[in-house]
Order: sequence, then C-alpha cells, then structure tokens
Amino acid sequence: AILDSTGQLHTRGDSKAKFTMQSISKVIALMIAVRDRGEPFVFERVGSYGTDAPFNSFAELDLKQTPLNPMTNAGAIVTTSLIKGDGDEAYQKILQMIRYITNNETIDYNHAVYLSEKETGNRNRGMFYLLKNFELIDSTDEDSLNNYFRQCSIEVDAEDLAKIGYFFSNDCTRFDGDRTYTDPAISKLLNSIMLMAGMYDYSGEYARKVGIPSKSGVGGGIMAVVPQKCGIGTFNPALDQHGNSSAG
Repeated sequence: AILDSTGQLHTRGDSKAKFTMQSISKVIALMIAVRDRGEPFVFERVGSYGTDAPFNSFAELDLKQTPLNPMTNAGAIVTTSLIKGDGDEAYQKILQMIRYITNNETIDYNHAVYLSEKETGNRNRGMFYLLKNFELIDSTDEDSLNNYFRQCSIEVDAEDLAKIGYFFSNDCTRFDGDRTYTDPAISKLLNSIMLMAGMYDYSGEYARKVGIPSKSGVGGGIMAVVPQKCGIGTFNPALDQHGNSSAG
C-alpha cells in the first residue's frame, strides 16, 4: 500500500490482511516517550548508534550499560518504560496514537499473541531485569514489560502502515490533514533513527541499497517513509536471516 502526497491510497494484493506490528510499534513508543519526557531525557538512557548485532542481542549490554538504540529489543523495553503512566497506560497511549494516525478505531491487539509472548518471552524478560539492574527502568513489577509485549501484538494491515509512513513523511501530520501532532523535530528524529537502525542488523546495507527510513517487524510488515512524498506499507510473512520481510 502506498499513500501518496495527494492523500491517494494505492494498493496491490491482500492489503487488508492483518498481522502484528511487532517491532514497528517501537517507532510509535519512541515518539510518545520523547513527547512525555523530552529528547535529552530519553537519549541519556538509550543510545543512537547503529549495530551489527541481532535485535535481541545481550552483547550490547555487556559492553555498554545503555542500549545502543531504541529499535533493539533492549532499547525499546527502556523506551516503553519511559512513557508516563501506571499499569497499562503506556500501552493505551501507544494504541490510541496508532488509532489516531491511521484514523482507525478498530485497531486492537491480538490477545493470543500477547499471551504467547508474555509466556515465552524469557529472553526479553532477562533483558528487562538486567536493565533494572542498571537502574534504567524504575518499574517495581513487570507492568512496563507487559506493555512492551502488548504493543508488539497490536494488529494492523498494509494500508494502516502506509498511513503511519505518511504521518512521518509529513512532519507528523495525518493523511487527512489533521495537524494535532504536527512536529517537524520529532518527525526528523524518528526518520533518522529508522534510517540508522530500523531494519535490525541489515540497516546499514538497507540504507545503502534502498535509502529511505523504514521499520520492519518479525510479523512480516515493513513501514517506510519517503520524506515529504509518501508512506509505504508492505506485508509478507516470509522473513530473511535478519528478521525482515523478504518480499517486502
């Protein structure tokens, strides 16, 4: 799905097929964390460096206590924990922002995927407690970790991703012209982070070969931004060795 600069939506294939956002949700969480806390506060706790390590690697934490960037799992767990609110409020903020950007109030999370990730996500749980040990997470329980699992389980389609891509291509202005969250500085920040780290450990080569800010998820989606021009959403569940959609 492509949403062009005139607001026209162009689709091909099963553009309404639902899938979970997984790591694509990290972009929205980072936006909200920066709005809540300010860019300096967030990036004192999470770095802005590329990495050649897999997205779920612990190695970065052995070398440097702060996660390398907000698009790794460790970085995203910190980012979500920085969103203000108790209990599941951080998740609700992420969900409501996605519903706003897409103008789609039917978007929700997949309960079965969430429960599965919560039950089996021990690697992420290990990162969570290591980050707590480094005093990067203040939570006294696993609420913020559960918010992370839940945000990754939010279901969208390729058309929704195109609308999100359009939002970040146009200074956080919605595809219908709504300027409630228009903020060129945040848009520039998020596009920079996506270009640097949005495609896991393939990001450098992807930037060289494709050259646009993008964010993938292991659910098979890719959300891409062509600044000031269009947003792109693709879905195909066959993943390459980096966890990116091969066909996408």
